[in-house]
Amino acid sequence: MPETRWTARLLSEGEDPDPRFTLANERTFLAWIRTALAVIAGGIGLAVAGDALAAPLRNGLAITFSATGALIAALAFRRWLRTERALRRGQTLPPPRLAPIMSYGLAAAAVVLLAALLATR
Repeated sequence: MPETRWTARLLSEGEDPDPRFTLANERTFLAWIRTALAVIAGGIGLAVAGDALAAPLRNGLAITFSATGALIAALAFRRWLRTERALRRGQTLPPPRLAPIMSYGLAAAAVVLLAALLATR
């Protein structure tokens, strides 16, 4: 696999970490990507939900879920890169900045969705 500019820069830093740590970092990245896909799928599901919710609310929630999924996917790579850099430098691993944003954001969206569903019944 040819090296890109960012991979060459990353590999020039520090020392190679234990492969188990690099592979664990990759598995965590893939878990974030799966989460992003699930959130995007939830947005698509809301978009095609028919008359279960009023169109403006349904569309707003669908956009919110899809945009959140896209944000998770974009930030997942950044998290992987920061963690890999810390592993190579022998530094403390960075805290997950994305986790609280995702947790509170999805919780708020779920409450809005639940309230909207209960209001339509």
